[in-house]
Amino acid sequence: MLLTLVANAFNLLRPWPLAFIVDKLLPASASPGAHSLSIWGHDLGAWSLPTILAIVCGLMVLLHILAGGISYFTSIMTLRVSLHSLLRLRTELYAYLHSLPLKFHDERRSADSSFRVAYDSQSIQSVYSKWFFIFQSTITLVATFATMWAFDWQIALLSLLVVPFMMMAIFLYGKRIREQSTDIAEHESAVLMVAQEGLSSVKMVQAFGREEHEVGQFKERAHGSLEANLRLNATSMKSALLVGSLVAASSAAMFYVGARHVMEGRLTIGQIWYLSTLLMMLYQPLEALTHIAWALQGAAAGVQRCFEVLDRANDVPDAPDAKELTETRGDIVLENVAFGYTADRLILQKVNVRIESGQTVAFVGGTGAGKSTMLALVPRFYDPTAGRVLLDGCDLREFTKKSLRNQISIVLQDTLLFSTTVRENIAYGRPGATEEEIIEAAKRAQAHDFIMAMPDGYRAQVGERGGHLSVGQRQRLGIARAFLKNAPILILDEPTSALDPTTEAAIMQTLEQLMHGRTTLIITHRIATVHRVDKIVVLGDGTVLEEGKGPELVTRGGRYAQLYRSANLGT
Repeated sequence: MLLTLVANAFNLLRPWPLAFIVDKLLPASASPGAHSLSIWGHDLGAWSLPTILAIVCGLMVLLHILAGGISYFTSIMTLRVSLHSLLRLRTELYAYLHSLPLKFHDERRSADSSFRVAYDSQSIQSVYSKWFFIFQSTITLVATFATMWAFDWQIALLSLLVVPFMMMAIFLYGKRIREQSTDIAEHESAVLMVAQEGLSSVKMVQAFGREEHEVGQFKERAHGSLEANLRLNATSMKSALLVGSLVAASSAAMFYVGARHVMEGRLTIGQIWYLSTLLMMLYQPLEALTHIAWALQGAAAGVQRCFEVLDRANDVPDAPDAKELTETRGDIVLENVAFGYTADRLILQKVNVRIESGQTVAFVGGTGAGKSTMLALVPRFYDPTAGRVLLDGCDLREFTKKSLRNQISIVLQDTLLFSTTVRENIAYGRPGATEEEIIEAAKRAQAHDFIMAMPDGYRAQVGERGGHLSVGQRQRLGIARAFLKNAPILILDEPTSALDPTTEAAIMQTLEQLMHGRTTLIITHRIATVHRVDKIVVLGDGTVLEEGKGPELVTRGGRYAQLYRSANLGT
């Protein structure tokens, strides 16, 4: 604040040297000896006019450097604060998005969340910098008005007549600008979504010859963004025209009164010039404050979209007294479990399943039976709507989510790889693993040979989503990741459904090694791969239809027998 006051003092003094030249030096040069030269009570009679002129001109430069230097320093400090605020908001927003349960991400597009992190968060920088400018401009306005009042109170009062009209303009256009800024963010998010989906699926787009359709979809969303931008810019230009007209009318009134006062001898030409400069110093920040108020409305729209996420309640929270799970036997019980993404539509109803430590239990059933949803309750991606899931006799909600998930390894149908090295992808679940441990995990997953055949071996880049690798190779890296994590509970969600029979057989051999000694929950449509596991649970319409060993279920002639016969008949 002190630096701002000092900078304003120097800014107010900057017009003074020229006023002194007009009122003192020029008349003195025209009529030598007729004028007594003094500055702030100090007689300058012993100085020559060229010397005084040189000093006054040097003072102009000095005042400019001092005012500009202090303004530069305060601007840099403000910039650092605003950029650190941006970093903090982005980081907290990104971290909170990762902590929110899958239900939140199921309900919205990933492109919209990405847009909020990458673009909406930038609004916080504008908010900080604009609020500092408002503070700085307010001090400038007060100081400038006080200086004008000292010279001519009538002109000073006249300069304030425009303020109420500007406040009306801010109120009139502010809400509209905020709504239109929000509309632009929504349209830009939609543009990003279409581009992201189209480019990530470019192989399928080209295979089906749908390039024109995708471009049309993109153009439609981009046109919506264009229209939203046009509306916002039209509103901004209308508001700028209104404010500019108000400033012009007020300036004209001030010059009229000022010129009359010069004619009447109440002001000198240098003083009216000085007052006109001060008027510009008054109106420039005043006009800027109006535009800043509208810019803040636009920034507030982006900040609001960020805080919509940060204010979202976590539907799967850690209990205040949640404890760390350091080890587990792997006994899992689903007790009267019901679950639905919405209250009026239950996917699971009164599910009761017991899985003993070290057992391999397969879950089979038709599409939409609730298999993946049920297994997602074990690592607490979701919490049951009713009932509970027990681990070693304790409700999962008694443990912290992080410590619970540390005890679980997951191998998915489509192994998710990050666009980094083979080594980092294998070590994703155990970033502190040694090189020897990573290589051993790859060997156990039968991935070492193809990794070493790559030009950079374990340091080879896998490409976006593992695009440089085949499906089978990606799956083996996912299995290597699970071997390295070495968790006592293993979840396999359709781990071989995307593979050809030969690759599937090889992968299943590897998986059997991984499953050994672990509590394993496996989902599959391929009955042959799980027919002889410890237990098979058959799901249908969100309930358990039957459970038992494969051969035993075949003899019962129920739903599993139908699935088994269909698989063997190839129908």
